[in-house]
Amino acid sequence: MADPIDFGLGTFGDVTTDEAGTLLPHARVIRDLVEEAVLADEVGIDVFGVGEHHRSDFAVSAPEVVLAAIAARTRRIRLGSAVTVLSSDDPIRVFQRFSTLDALSGGRAEVILGRGSFTESFPLFGFELRDYERLFEEKLDLFARLLEGGPVDWQGTVRKPLVGQEVFPPIETGRLSTWIGVGGSPESVVRAAKYQLPMMLAIIGGDPLRFKPFVDLQARAYAEFGTPRQPVGVHSPGHVGPTDEEARERFFPAYRTMHARIGAERGWPPLERASFDQEVARGSLYVGSPETVARRIAATIKGLGLRRFELKYSAGPLTHGVLMDSIDLYGRKVVPMVRDMLG
Repeated sequence: MADPIDFGLGTFGDVTTDEAGTLLPHARVIRDLVEEAVLADEVGIDVFGVGEHHRSDFAVSAPEVVLAAIAARTRRIRLGSAVTVLSSDDPIRVFQRFSTLDALSGGRAEVILGRGSFTESFPLFGFELRDYERLFEEKLDLFARLLEGGPVDWQGTVRKPLVGQEVFPPIETGRLSTWIGVGGSPESVVRAAKYQLPMMLAIIGGDPLRFKPFVDLQARAYAEFGTPRQPVGVHSPGHVGPTDEEARERFFPAYRTMHARIGAERGWPPLERASFDQEVARGSLYVGSPETVARRIAATIKGLGLRRFELKYSAGPLTHGVLMDSIDLYGRKVVPMVRDMLG
């Protein structure tokens, strides 16, 4: 029997609007996000992830606090980050926050560790971008040691050594579920295999199957390390609507707004409707009716040999009501369809 596939939802806490198009306060967005997670639990989603950002267009800077609130309102859904920017944080504090979440949720906590595609956290917390690689390498090494449990001995250059240091609270049972977020670097793939951690591919554009070489590299790396291969997942944006046309029409304006805002910082050209439609048809935007989105997700899972697919359901200034509709359709219709398609 094939290994079961996990289906998740993820959000960065994009600032949403009311029905009149007015941006909502960050506090309201956070409260609405909790309700979105509660619905995800009710409709059978396996995992709910909340990302970390430190800028005005995203409401969540402390995912663990939001996840703790969600834990108190849910029963079965696993709760994780999407992603935790480990480079500009302290590995021990990250572990403690998620081990606390694990205790509160009865063992449902997860963490995805990454370097992050945004860099606002570096100056905010007093880190130099020139140390980008070294910070992540050493902090991941320490975090991997924390996952083993027991007193910690560790030495590096980014902080003072640890000798026989215990870290509390420990994970109650087993080990904290930890993934490595990979955006497009072969080095990140090998790093995930080195630490025997599952790999989450963040695919935001282009044919998702272009990441097949990364999946193959992961398999070779595990073979060379002589350790059991860990799962691969994909995190990609999308939106589910009643029909293909309605899904595209209500998603495109908000997605274009988000693209323009970030693109102005990164030198992207304006998003044209034709490019959007092409990305929906053949790229990594899973937008459409339940049937359309299910077919696209099933093809990606088969093509890359995935054990998890996470849909980033928030994208720019959509309304809370529209997000709730998408979550409901994803859980009640898309996921069962994909499971049927995969046999």
